[in-house]
Amino acid sequence: MLLLALDTATPAVTVALHDGTDVIASSSQVDARRHGELLLPAVDRVLAEAGLRLDAVTGIAVGVGPGPYTGLRVGLMTADTFGLALGVPVYGLCTLDALAYAADIEKGPFVVATDARRKEVYWATYADSRTRLTEPAVDRPADIAERVAGLPAVGAGALLYPDTFPSAHEPEHVSAAALAALAAERLAAGDELPAPRPLYLRRPDAQVPKNYKVVTPK
Repeated sequence: MLLLALDTATPAVTVALHDGTDVIASSSQVDARRHGELLLPAVDRVLAEAGLRLDAVTGIAVGVGPGPYTGLRVGLMTADTFGLALGVPVYGLCTLDALAYAADIEKGPFVVATDARRKEVYWATYADSRTRLTEPAVDRPADIAERVAGLPAVGAGALLYPDTFPSAHEPEHVSAAALAALAAERLAAGDELPAPRPLYLRRPDAQVPKNYKVVTPK
């Protein structure tokens, strides 16, 4: 196995290679506005670090969010393109699951929350680092305060809203190293990973105006 993992659902542009036993190379940069610019150079960087070519990859794992529309689709389209070009399977994993997997919390329940902008968070609760209890959702922190009260929390969304998540700590952003390790573990166990379909949870910020003026030539 040589699994290429990538995620652009958060401000982190993160890529890793996993050989079925361990992560052999990884790269992460945090820049919410440059996903498209940074992702392919990061792939080149981890391949060079591992001393391998792209055609050695046997599978792709990609974070499916939830995340903002623009950043998330960069990773998903890149993963799909690599999969088609190489003729290898593409697996989707929830970005929140990868954050939970990387969290240094031995026993749950706990919360993972990422920044959804618009003063909202993407979030889910976990029984442990491998078991999600609730479906990913998007809400204002104040609206879920009672539901998450007293629970430890990880992720940038939790760190942004200490009134709702007073026990928040790192990791702040997802890492492809954790995503790759989780995917490799599930594949080795014979689990069927979902298709790489995006978890947007809401409509994109950019929309066609409803009342725009049509200009036609005379």
